[in-house]
Amino acid sequence: MSDAGRAAVVAEAQSWIGTPFHHMGRIKGAKGGVDCLMLLAEVYERAGVTGHIAPRFYVPDWHLNRDAELYAEGLLRYARPIETAPLPGDIALFRFGRTFSHGAIVTRWPRLVHAYWQRGVVIGDATRQPLTGRPVRFFSPF
Repeated sequence: MSDAGRAAVVAEAQSWIGTPFHHMGRIKGAKGGVDCLMLLAEVYERAGVTGHIAPRFYVPDWHLNRDAELYAEGLLRYARPIETAPLPGDIALFRFGRTFSHGAIVTRWPRLVHAYWQRGVVIGDATRQPLTGRPVRFFSPF
């Protein structure tokens, strides 16, 4: 992804801050709602990095009851795993429950933007709760 593409992703992610959390929602703003997966889908589409992404239905607590890495497997269609420190616009995928199931957009590691249950879209820091100490994987969009 180009530097301009990365900047567009970060700017778009930041424009979602304050959007409430809503399972499978993908509407920006105070009267809208979004979850962590749909935030990624909307941000990367609006930034021109991907086309429209329409994930299949998923229950809110799938990561507590399954071992299948559905989120990570889905990301592989649009991004590649990286082993180096993430750059702005990359994806951090944190383990919650039994799987890597919480996605965030890196702004400047360890800072990121993510949609979190009962908080909505917020600026986060991977060195602070609720993310600190959680296993994390990184992906870079194609």
